[in-house]
Amino acid sequence: MECKVSWNGPSGMSFLAQTGSGHLVNMDGAPEGGGNNLAPRPMEMVLLGTGGCTAYDVVLILKKGRADIRGCECVLKAERADTEPKVFTKINFHFVVTGKGLKPEQVERAITLSHDKYCSASIMLGKTAEITHSFEIVDVV
Repeated sequence: MECKVSWNGPSGMSFLAQTGSGHLVNMDGAPEGGGNNLAPRPMEMVLLGTGGCTAYDVVLILKKGRADIRGCECVLKAERADTEPKVFTKINFHFVVTGKGLKPEQVERAITLSHDKYCSASIMLGKTAEITHSFEIVDVV
C-alpha cells in the first residue's frame, strides 16, 4: 500500500493525498493552525477511515452469514489527549444496521469480530484509545 501527500503551498495548511489506487483526497487544517477549513483534518481522516474499515467488516460478515442487511451506518465519537501527541483516547462506534429480521446476536457478533479480529484500523487505535461500541437495529418490512 502506498500513498503520497503533498502540501498545496505557502498560502495555508492544505494537502492533497493521492492513494495507490489512484484516488485524490484533500485535507486542510483549522484556521488557528494556519489552515482555511476547506477540507477534513488529517485526524478526521484517520477516524473516518476507521469507521469505513469496521463498517465494511460488519456488512461483509452479515452478508456472509446470509443476513438480510439493507444498510449500515457507523457514527464515531472520539476524544483526544489534551497534550501532544494528541492521540485518540476514547472512541465510541455506534452502528445503525438496517435489515429484515436481523437478530441482535448476529449484529453484535459481526461488530465484535470486526473490532477484535478484522479491522486493522480500530485494532491499531485500540493501542491508545478505549474502544467501545453500541448498535441499534432498524427492521424493514
